[in-house]
Amino acid sequence: MRIGVLFDLDGTLLNTLEDLTDSVNYVLRSHGCPERTQKNVRDFIGNGARRLIELSLPGTPDDPDVDTALAEYQAYYKAHSQVKTRPYEGVVEALQELQKCYPVAIVSNKPDGATKLLCKQWFGDVYAAGESADCPRKPAPDMLYKAMKAIGVDRCVYVGDSDVDVITAHNAGARCLSVLWGFRDREDIEKVGGTHFCENPKELLPCLLRLLQEL
Repeated sequence: MRIGVLFDLDGTLLNTLEDLTDSVNYVLRSHGCPERTQKNVRDFIGNGARRLIELSLPGTPDDPDVDTALAEYQAYYKAHSQVKTRPYEGVVEALQELQKCYPVAIVSNKPDGATKLLCKQWFGDVYAAGESADCPRKPAPDMLYKAMKAIGVDRCVYVGDSDVDVITAHNAGARCLSVLWGFRDREDIEKVGGTHFCENPKELLPCLLRLLQEL
């Protein structure tokens, strides 16, 4: 039996919040809508780009069509996803060390093109997949199953920063390690059954190794 480690991207490996907020606000400004704060966008992230746009729009009769706003957001974000985004301190080194012993993949509800672009920049040739029409997004387990097959593992630990990630891992029959430097608070994660936590990116590797030893 082969065991691997799968990672969420936004809020787990990369701090993407500023670029996401800038992209949302570009669309809102272009339609005369009030802008959103970083905290607003932080709360809206996790269920795909369309849901992010739906929640970001003010909810008035003057709102732009969601499909139009989504297309504008995706185009702008694709061109600006690498402006302010950076890995959390220590995660690049943790992944490099982890890969010496375990297969690794990245699974995100971010659109597939943006996911692959950012992962290639920061993590090289690690298998990475984002939201696409042919695979239901998290919290459905399908993206995890697909990634596990791609990297040749039978079981995995899934590392994420949100309630969605805990539910996804549960749906896939996997353990979840929840990181606390991302886009959700511990209370939100505990409410859906989160039990394993990592408080600091520098502790990511030892936390993971302890959990992997329990499998």
